[in-house]
Amino acid sequence: MQTEKVITHIVDWLRDYAVNAKCKGFVIGVSGGIDSAVTSTLCAKTGLDLLCVEMPIHQGENQVTRADRHINWLMENFANVKRQPVNLTPVFDGLISVLPPVENEEERFMSLANTRARLRMTTLYYFAALEGYLVAGTGNKVEDFGIGFYTKYGDGGVDLSPIADLLKTEVYALGATLGINQDIMDAAPTDGLWGDSRTDEDQIGASYPELEWAMKMDDLGKTEKDFSDREKEVFLIYKKFNTSNRHKMIPIPICEIPEGLK
Repeated sequence: MQTEKVITHIVDWLRDYAVNAKCKGFVIGVSGGIDSAVTSTLCAKTGLDLLCVEMPIHQGENQVTRADRHINWLMENFANVKRQPVNLTPVFDGLISVLPPVENEEERFMSLANTRARLRMTTLYYFAALEGYLVAGTGNKVEDFGIGFYTKYGDGGVDLSPIADLLKTEVYALGATLGINQDIMDAAPTDGLWGDSRTDEDQIGASYPELEWAMKMDDLGKTEKDFSDREKEVFLIYKKFNTSNRHKMIPIPICEIPEGLK
């Protein structure tokens, strides 16, 4: 991949989109992961305003530290970058306190994980409306169009997606060219929704390079019968997520009323 040319292309695309939308810049949630680090740096390179929002919710200290260092790095290198910390932990805890108890704690745990992402989305749109900014998404191609590994109306609720046509390994390649902090480059990918150390691979059961391979095989029309052992296992993991999360990757279904009934 021609990383320098890809970077220039994305930066130009971001700038043109914002200018045509008559928006002053971008707002992005910085998590301490590679996707938000690369996306925020690309936004910063447009020269337009960039507001980096930190939104911890019972967050692991290592994630907070990486995000903090990245924003410091951005502000040292780009005069158009500002930061805004927003501690959402008391908001999250306050919401939990008014929700009714449930019998299945595992299902409740998953629902509350997604609630974290939706609180962050709401916060980003607050600042976007206040400042005249666009909410920049941080999803990559495997997450957004392969396994649907994001929260609907959470981190999936954005105005534009600058890296959604890049595989995870390609995002890392851009990160290396952009000079992203090494601690972010080395950190295991995590969605940060659980308040513990679990990684994306822990949750999914496969690494991103494996998922990229499975996505390619699926695009080629391969089936599980074409593989064995670990390849078959990874392919089935990919298909399970791709099928169950299909509702995230297609337009919202509309019930069309026949003309004769109107």
